[in-house]
Amino acid sequence: MAATMKRIVLIAHDSRKKDMIEWARFNRDSLLPKELYATRSTGEAIVNEVGLPVSLLLHGPHGGDAQVGAMLAEGKVDLLVFLWDPLTPQPHDVDVKALLRLAVLHDVPTACNRRTADFLISSPLYGEGEEWSPAAP
Repeated sequence: MAATMKRIVLIAHDSRKKDMIEWARFNRDSLLPKELYATRSTGEAIVNEVGLPVSLLLHGPHGGDAQVGAMLAEGKVDLLVFLWDPLTPQPHDVDVKALLRLAVLHDVPTACNRRTADFLISSPLYGEGEEWSPAAP
């Protein structure tokens, strides 16, 4: 079953928020027609600094990562941009790993750095009306 890529989840650890804001600002026109979801502080930063509408989830360590994991498992995410900090230990590291595991398991295109996010958003499969077919579960 083919689906239009339209539901995007944006997450950034504290040390990567600036990168996420810059990326979202640069790609604002491509993100505007999509359904955007984000963990609380990432989403608030995008709303306040970029002006994009974002559905806010809980803060990552307070259950936001788990909410995204559930969305991934239910097939409600078409693209995940998760700018995580590989050098800083996270108190919710288990949730972070579970979220990334679910993204791979459910074949959701995932970017963990700006360059990969740029590749995904510039793909012809990203465009409005373009369809992509995820692998069968």
